[in-house]
Amino acid sequence: MEEHVRHHQIVFNVLRENELCVKREKCTFAQPKVQFLGHTISQGQIQMDSDKVEAIRDWEVPTKVPELRSFLGLANYYRRFILGYSDIAAPLTDLLKKNRAWEWNSSCQGAFDNLKAAIIKEPVLALPDFTKLFEVQTDASDFAISGVLMQEGHPIAFESRKLNEAERRYAVHEKEMTAIVHCLRTWRHYLLGAHFIVKMDNVATRYFQSQKKLSPKQARWQDFLAEFDYSLEYKPGKANVVADALSRKVVLASLLSTTSCGVLDTIKEGM
Repeated sequence: MEEHVRHHQIVFNVLRENELCVKREKCTFAQPKVQFLGHTISQGQIQMDSDKVEAIRDWEVPTKVPELRSFLGLANYYRRFILGYSDIAAPLTDLLKKNRAWEWNSSCQGAFDNLKAAIIKEPVLALPDFTKLFEVQTDASDFAISGVLMQEGHPIAFESRKLNEAERRYAVHEKEMTAIVHCLRTWRHYLLGAHFIVKMDNVATRYFQSQKKLSPKQARWQDFLAEFDYSLEYKPGKANVVADALSRKVVLASLLSTTSCGVLDTIKEGM
């Protein structure tokens, strides 16, 4: 409680110095959990707002692009909670492409159901603790890149995206570097200024920092990575379960109901 009071004093001082006011009726103090920007935040953890989860649960199957866009807008807001979001949502996002005819097929229905199921399970993520070491696990497949930000084995956020046509032609180690650069760019606000570990499952990627001859693309990556204080560690794919699963499109449907839910359920029980 003493720390809580001290934090309030800091906030109030900043408000006073900048001549800013807040409405008393919109403030809460000394609460075990609070609602903030569509999230429920409590001691050391964060999860989706239950009202938003209920809205997703009751969402009817879209029949046109504007309805689908609205659904994906809300689902995308919570993508950090969803293991392999970009691959799961791929059949739906494809329907939003310009000049694409509307055709709601079984793949679309499956993606819609899987996204709803992932959100309805109300996964819990850990809140970052800047006194602890961050760990970034990354992986790449032929079609996607992925990563998970962790501390002491607890996921803080998931990230994944599809590779574009040019990226799919990259060598394996370049796809792995694309995953690392993408994840560090996504979580830059967490990682900048502190030492952290990057774990990947491609041995060749470990030697990127000492590589003498670089392509223009690789040189840009190296310039970006120079901003960070990190160590690269090799972690075999079989041990890099979470990130590896994120990038394996062919098994995402089954993993959604097993790996991701099991991991997050374990986190919920242990926190």
